[in-house]
Amino acid sequence: MKNPMDRHLEKRLSERAVAIGREGEVGAFGELLEFLGSSSANVRRLSASALGKLAWMGVDQAAAVAALAPVVRRDPHAQTRQYAIRALKAYGASAEGCLHDLRDLAANPSEKGYLRSDASAAVAFIEEAMRIAADAVQRRCQRCGQGVSAEEYARSDQAFQRVFCDRCFDETFLQRRNFEMQVEINKTIEARDGTVVQSEGERRIADWLTAYGLAYRYDAKYRIIGEFQIRPDFYLPELDLYIEYWGLDTPQYKMSMYKKQTLYQQEGKRLVSVYPRDLPALDGLLKAKLRLFGYTTHGTPSREAKTEDPHPGMRMPG
Repeated sequence: MKNPMDRHLEKRLSERAVAIGREGEVGAFGELLEFLGSSSANVRRLSASALGKLAWMGVDQAAAVAALAPVVRRDPHAQTRQYAIRALKAYGASAEGCLHDLRDLAANPSEKGYLRSDASAAVAFIEEAMRIAADAVQRRCQRCGQGVSAEEYARSDQAFQRVFCDRCFDETFLQRRNFEMQVEINKTIEARDGTVVQSEGERRIADWLTAYGLAYRYDAKYRIIGEFQIRPDFYLPELDLYIEYWGLDTPQYKMSMYKKQTLYQQEGKRLVSVYPRDLPALDGLLKAKLRLFGYTTHGTPSREAKTEDPHPGMRMPG
């Protein structure tokens, strides 16, 4: 069905929904509820997403759930339903009344696979939030030791897979956001495949992977190892293998490096470590390390994708 909404209006409403969610504009909660009735699937989708982001910011949870539930059941646009399901999940125990619909959706073979998967995850999360509330489990903040409520637990567990009280959650969220912004600012070096990385060492690893046709994800966010969240430099999905470039030499960096390496080891993850001293012989080193995991590279890098060190002997920053 063709969207009858004017394109300029659709763009304006879409951008407004994104801004509300990104900035956490609790005062604009009512706008999002209205946007869910838009004739534009994109506006409805982005509004559902924004409602999920506002779930733990003091909005009327009952009103949000009541508005999202019919979108999950009947919206003609599959992705809009998906975003509404994810938003309902964020409302935890407040979405108890939607469990029947979510269970039906998860078990319906005619639904799209990703809808069934998200519905199943939402059911599990909502049920866990209900269990915590019913059992009145006394959990304590991992930072300050203060007891946390069921809502505080559900909020922090969903965002960080750790337990924080609201105050520590807000502080941690701000620190994480500032860290994410700094990471993005530091990405200034472009690899040959267009990936923008943080250092010359990472650029050479990216070019090596591209030269041998190895697919990778760079700086993938929130890949969970144990109860910790990490951001591997490179993840090779076809080999289920991680590559980390340890490019700095400061005490704080080394502490973080040792912790990260321990996590990989404890979780049985396949890790290849690369240090600045390895860069002059990067091709041979990566080939040898990949062979240890049963993978043999074929051929040689193309001339355009060679990875020689442009400044032999120089220590590259991480």
